[in-house]
Amino acid sequence: MGIFETLSFAAPELVLVLGAMALLITGVFIGDKSAKQIGYACVGLLLVAVLLVLFSPTAPTASLFDGAFRIDAFSTFSKVIIYLAAAVAILMSDQYFAGEKLRRFEYPVLIVLAVFGMSLMVSATDLISLYMGIETQSLALYILAAFKRDSRRSTEAGLKYFVLGALSTCLLLYGASLIYGFTGSTSFEEIARIASMEGANVGLIFGLVFLISGLAFKVSAAPFHMWTPDVYEGAPTPVAAFFSAAPKLAGMALFARVLVSSFHGALGDWQPVLAMIAVASMAVGAFSAIPQSNIKRLMAYSSIGHMGYALIGLSAGTAQGVKSVLIYMTIYVAMTIGAFACILMMRRRGGMTENIADLSGLTKTNMPLAIILTVLLFSLAGVPPTAGFFGKWYVFLAAVEAKLVWLAIVGVFASAVSAYYYLRIVWFMWFDEAAEPFERDAGPALKLTAWGSALLMFPVLTIFMGRLTELAGRAAAALF
Repeated sequence: MGIFETLSFAAPELVLVLGAMALLITGVFIGDKSAKQIGYACVGLLLVAVLLVLFSPTAPTASLFDGAFRIDAFSTFSKVIIYLAAAVAILMSDQYFAGEKLRRFEYPVLIVLAVFGMSLMVSATDLISLYMGIETQSLALYILAAFKRDSRRSTEAGLKYFVLGALSTCLLLYGASLIYGFTGSTSFEEIARIASMEGANVGLIFGLVFLISGLAFKVSAAPFHMWTPDVYEGAPTPVAAFFSAAPKLAGMALFARVLVSSFHGALGDWQPVLAMIAVASMAVGAFSAIPQSNIKRLMAYSSIGHMGYALIGLSAGTAQGVKSVLIYMTIYVAMTIGAFACILMMRRRGGMTENIADLSGLTKTNMPLAIILTVLLFSLAGVPPTAGFFGKWYVFLAAVEAKLVWLAIVGVFASAVSAYYYLRIVWFMWFDEAAEPFERDAGPALKLTAWGSALLMFPVLTIFMGRLTELAGRAAAALF
């Protein structure tokens, strides 16, 4: 494959990274007064990348850079959701940064650079390219977590994320080095060939366990979740919204590609490990969120729990399981972005509020916001007939088909426990005495995001759900 043909496959990534560099230089010369325009330009870059992914004139499948990256239906599906989630995250942050006087041109550029790393992650088919993608994403995310430099909580969040992230990278690299040492290759294809041999090397399995540990940190799965609540609470709310959406999907997509493309032959070795991580994540998410009074911390524990549900589908190790993960993560991204849009509307004259008690009696002061948040919380809880229920249905069904009935039962129980803290917020909004009202001037981007997310939670939109199921099935099949 010629260099120009190779670069044509990588057109979305080139647009993102070259556009980000150009906008960064522009911001340096013009200053923070260009922050709003650079934000819109970054959204434009992401939308152009979506179009390049969807309407690429090249073949649907290709290997780039000597097999280090792969363009297929799986990477295409993941990239489109990641790019759209990042674009929405930039748009919904404008009102917050204007109110907090934090509008800086670096913010949207850092998001685009993080998305570039995620784009590399979902296409990686080599241990070296896997590491490059993860670190490109992570370095930008560390800075975003500490973006509110004058806030002690934000700088602490960034430092904690960086230190623990460095630890997880050590685990991942140690695992990768063991895998390379016992297979003699960093290519997923060659690793898969050796892993499928009879009597796979014990050292290879040890390396896989360390690799899984590093990847579990990236999706904040228990017991590698310790950074999540503090980072979500300390980081600026739009940053927490971004963290809860695009990086989670990218991490889970990478998880699926590594396990299915490289170690499907060793399914019996990693399936119990992944199942235990799923159980731990669901338990931590369900029980740790109950005493929370800060809604951002609650959403952090909610995120941990939802990663556990997604890992149920991945534990199945089947095409149906990967399909269920993609469906679940797409629905999760829509739910969580909508929920954070509602949190960003929790503003009074004194500034942003984050206490759950501030939502008391919301139906009496802001009925539209109360209805949107109620729909999203019902979906997060998995209450039928919302999209969240169908997302859980798919992952539980995949587990049952893979003869992991016990795991599906644990998921049902964890879902019942987690419903308590979601429905408790609904009770506060509908039946408690009214708290001080929030400001109504939330801006069109936040309102459209919140309403759009709420509408997507109704599976009566059968065209959307049917198309999602079809595309997710096609993407999952690309890994097998």
